[in-house]
Amino acid sequence: MKRLGIVIFASLFLLTGCSTGGLSTSNQNAFVSGDGVAVYVQPADRKPAPTLSGATLTDGNLTLSTGKVTVLNVWASWCSPCRAEAPLLSDFATKYKSQGVQFAGILTRDNVSAAQEFARRFKLNYPTFIDDSILAKFRNSLVPNAIPTTLIIDAHGYVAARVSGEVTVALLSDLIGKVLKDPPHA
Repeated sequence: MKRLGIVIFASLFLLTGCSTGGLSTSNQNAFVSGDGVAVYVQPADRKPAPTLSGATLTDGNLTLSTGKVTVLNVWASWCSPCRAEAPLLSDFATKYKSQGVQFAGILTRDNVSAAQEFARRFKLNYPTFIDDSILAKFRNSLVPNAIPTTLIIDAHGYVAARVSGEVTVALLSDLIGKVLKDPPHA
């Protein structure tokens, strides 16, 4: 009985240590379930995004275009909020394409066959990188810190916004609109 109590205590300690309202405070690189909190960075305070290049689920190797606003979604097929937001992201990829906005995904903590089925099921119409080591390259800017996380990179290649958790129509519309209207960096 004493051993069971220790196991339960240790499990609760680990669970509560990993979740702080959807954001990790002790290790920004740790992945937790996000709560939809958005961070918008003023143009003068932004950090450069890494080059987004690598193998994808369906398109072989790809390097994303520079000079465009980029919406980058970190997802996994087993993630319920990822399933909930997938149709919205596909719709927005179509809607904002005419405004020069490109969408891409980064698969994390998942296997390729499950992700390919997810992409077919939810009709993802944008590429998804399958090498999540790309995520570590964001360590000097807004780190993808939850599954899902959506980052918005401005047309100058700087990380402009992050949503930790599931995006909504209103939130994503607002952030993309702001970033499209942003003045050049100082």
